Amino acid sequence: MNQFEQFRLDTANGCLWRNDTQIALPPKPFAVLRYLVENPGRVITHNELLDALWPETFVQPQILRTYMLELRKALGDDADQPRFIQTLPKRGYRFVAPVSEWPGTVPIAAGKAEPEEVLVGFVNRVEELDRLKAEFAHAAGGERRVIFVTGETGIGKTALVDAFCRSQNMTASAAIARGQCVPGFGAKEEYYPVMEALSQLCTSADGDMACRALCKLAPAWLAQLCRQTDLPDFGPRQPMPGDLCAALEEIASAKPLILILEDLHWADDATLNLISALARRRAKAKLMVVATCRLRSVTTDHRLKAFKQELLMGRLCKEIALGPLSRSAVMQLLGRELRQEVLPEELGVFVHQRSEGNPLFAIAMTEHLIAQRFLVRLDQAGTPQWQLHAPLAGLDAGVPGELAQMVELEIERLSPREQSVLEAGSLMNVAFPAWAMAAALGEDAIELEELCDALARRVHFLERAGQDELPDGSRSAFYVFTHGLYREVFYQRQAVARRAERHVRIAERLGELFKGREANVAQEMAMHFEAAGHWERAAAALRTAADHAGLRQVHLVAAELRERASRIAEKAENLTTS
Repeated sequence: MNQFEQFRLDTANGCLWRNDTQIALPPKPFAVLRYLVENPGRVITHNELLDALWPETFVQPQILRTYMLELRKALGDDADQPRFIQTLPKRGYRFVAPVSEWPGTVPIAAGKAEPEEVLVGFVNRVEELDRLKAEFAHAAGGERRVIFVTGETGIGKTALVDAFCRSQNMTASAAIARGQCVPGFGAKEEYYPVMEALSQLCTSADGDMACRALCKLAPAWLAQLCRQTDLPDFGPRQPMPGDLCAALEEIASAKPLILILEDLHWADDATLNLISALARRRAKAKLMVVATCRLRSVTTDHRLKAFKQELLMGRLCKEIALGPLSRSAVMQLLGRELRQEVLPEELGVFVHQRSEGNPLFAIAMTEHLIAQRFLVRLDQAGTPQWQLHAPLAGLDAGVPGELAQMVELEIERLSPREQSVLEAGSLMNVAFPAWAMAAALGEDAIELEELCDALARRVHFLERAGQDELPDGSRSAFYVFTHGLYREVFYQRQAVARRAERHVRIAERLGELFKGREANVAQEMAMHFEAAGHWERAAAALRTAADHAGLRQVHLVAAELRERASRIAEKAENLTTS
């Protein structure tokens, strides 16, 4: 067993320990960490890592970024100031912490987890956890169950499944087989997550029982596993889905079986068909299938949505949809992550607002604040306490690097035109109208509305929010980014000159739409001119807005606008004379 700081990598049991607490890691992220730990101090290139984990199979290198994000979250590591995993741009990774052999013995998990242990890593999901437990009770009684755990990226789907597997000593009361869908594999290797789950099951404590059932009813499937295990070769034969269904039911007859398939939005058609078959078979079986998925993913087409909806309409499955956390839940999550019961209230307000209740985003934003020294750990009466080094109100902390990379991975799967349209939308704010996109791009607003409607149905970046009536009587749909962080990534990825040109086009289009009533939108026009660096036009628009506020007897607002106009005019003058 390898040790680094307070962590121990248990390669025998395939798990990670922090002191005496076991940290759940999916198989592939664990394999990545193991390879890095076993090669400390050495630069591991992307190709070397991919070849070691996926030999003779092409995998997009971007998958490593996703796994690194997951590992840094588990280790509490920071990409900008790494204690464990250092990123070398365009080269690879290096494990920088000293590694030694662990001289002690592996901790043994207690027979029954306490509630606090069960809920480590996520909060405010007690109701969802109870629903999973109730569904398992039905499955254990012979009523097969198929459950979809759905939600956006980072909302806590895997954390919920992990807590369910650890609850009530589930590993002792049920056989658990877990497989991970991988982007790019769905079109290349049928049943990839199923094969990973079977491989894990056959090498677990229930492996002998599983192998006997596969040998008896699905020998071709067992033969496929011989490439991954030390099992004897049972000869070539085409694996048949019906054979595997029968084998899984045979395993479940001896002991309840939980088949977990993660990130089903990346699954192949064969895997979906197998789930459908398992859901539709009429024989009693102590079988529970749990699938996590994003139903509005860049990689998801209508196939998965229609598949789930058909099962729901036939009452052959159930869905547990995870929503955002409340502000109090975010504070509780941060308290657990930072190991401090009472945290500054301002921190919770800021992180909840910026993350919009997404647990992964909340943790990443907190780590970003620590890296930027806005949140520091100081000695307070002999006890280290997290404290704010500066007020957070009005702070533009930017997008944490790891989150920006994760969003970029999703953006890169969009077509160039779709990327351009959402970049144009980001010039307004979180909410943006179709006419503004049309002005920025010089394109037809109706065509852009149709494209955005299709995107809103397909991806989680944006939603349709309604429509506005323009001064000429026409109507224009408007949309919202589901997270302000998404909007910031789209905004920052544009070239500065291109962004400025588009801001000016939107400001000028505002003036055309409100011709004769420009004062009504002068403040918004000023924002676009200022963002484009057109200081004189921005100052002029602010003075128009100030005069309009004065006419409406809003003198305080008028004074503030004139002061802003003076500052911008002074900036323009300084630039001219410098």
